[in-house]
Amino acid sequence: DGTELTAKPKRSFYAARDLYKYRHQYPNFKDLRYQNDLCNLRFYKNKIPFKPDGVYIEEVLNKWKGDYEKLEHNHTYIQWLFPLREQGLNFYAKELTTYEIEEFKKTKEAIKRFLLAYKMMLEFFGIKLIDKTGNVARAANWQERFQHLNESQHNYLRITRILKSLGELGYESFKSPLVKFILHEALVEDTIPNIKQSALEYFVYTIRDRRERRKLLRFAQQHYAPSEHFIWGPPRKQKSEGSKTNKKPASPISIHNSYISKHKKSKEPKNTSASGSSAGKTTEERKAELTKNMEENDQDEQEMNCDAVRQNNKEKNSDTDTGQLSKSEEIHDVSDRKEDTPHSKKDDENLNNDCGNHPGTIEQDLCDTENSSHNTSVDLQDNLDKDMLSGGTTTKNQ
Repeated sequence: DGTELTAKPKRSFYAARDLYKYRHQYPNFKDLRYQNDLCNLRFYKNKIPFKPDGVYIEEVLNKWKGDYEKLEHNHTYIQWLFPLREQGLNFYAKELTTYEIEEFKKTKEAIKRFLLAYKMMLEFFGIKLIDKTGNVARAANWQERFQHLNESQHNYLRITRILKSLGELGYESFKSPLVKFILHEALVEDTIPNIKQSALEYFVYTIRDRRERRKLLRFAQQHYAPSEHFIWGPPRKQKSEGSKTNKKPASPISIHNSYISKHKKSKEPKNTSASGSSAGKTTEERKAELTKNMEENDQDEQEMNCDAVRQNNKEKNSDTDTGQLSKSEEIHDVSDRKEDTPHSKKDDENLNNDCGNHPGTIEQDLCDTENSSHNTSVDLQDNLDKDMLSGGTTTKNQ
């Protein structure tokens, strides 16, 4: 309906985080495991077929080219033609490694076939590569293929993978011309309008050069309709998390006061049971009995304080050991949290900077969380000492 057509599109924070990891050379912890395998390179050297189909790269480049039905409905070849340092849907395909990437760039045979595979997929989308710098234009069959591309949106995932793989294997400069062409066709020519959301949310952010990304976003802003619905980037992290990040930790004083109020409330059952037993008495008798109970409670508190001092002197050594152990554990926990904090703060700050957002709120939330954890553990230690003292005096009074 009209409301949905004019609704402002949303951007995914999770998509931005995934592409942020890609742009910053997401750490691959499997290098040692796959260092001597090099299955992606061996596939491009035509030494092994891709699994599970059992087809060699030469057969794909020669016989599958122009067979749009096969390229459309087969979903296992794309992970082999455009490998990444992340797992895809085809679990037979292995991730790239940093060592394999360097070897791939040195192998002319592999690079030549990689460019042929790129041209084959561009033709499948209705695009052609026109020079060695990566510039592209409409292919001869562009009308038919653009209509198909506008309807088959699963191919947008393939384009994202192709762009990522170009950057991994030494063709980062090929990304910007392709993304610019897609934005022009989607926003200006309106030939593939359904692709514009993926182009702005995924394709643009595969480009590692920040200036190139900004140029593409400015171009998109100029031609986006309606212009007020254009979004520069995903929402800030604290907005997506809702009210959780807006909550401020309670101060140590408020926590201490709440503990005192709970400690006093623990004595209420004594007065309640006394008032319950005098339910049939007159109002004056109840008041007199209540006053008497209050005086007895005050006297009990004084005796408990005196007994607590004696009990503390007797158990000074054991309490000291317990306090030192708890404090050491507390210091260890706080140090662990401090070691983990810089990495997350840096990632969130860089991600928000890339998207044009302000990371100040995220840093404040992280600091508040760390201070809250420290204050809470200190108050818990104080409460533990008080409970030990209270427990000892209560046993003695009884």
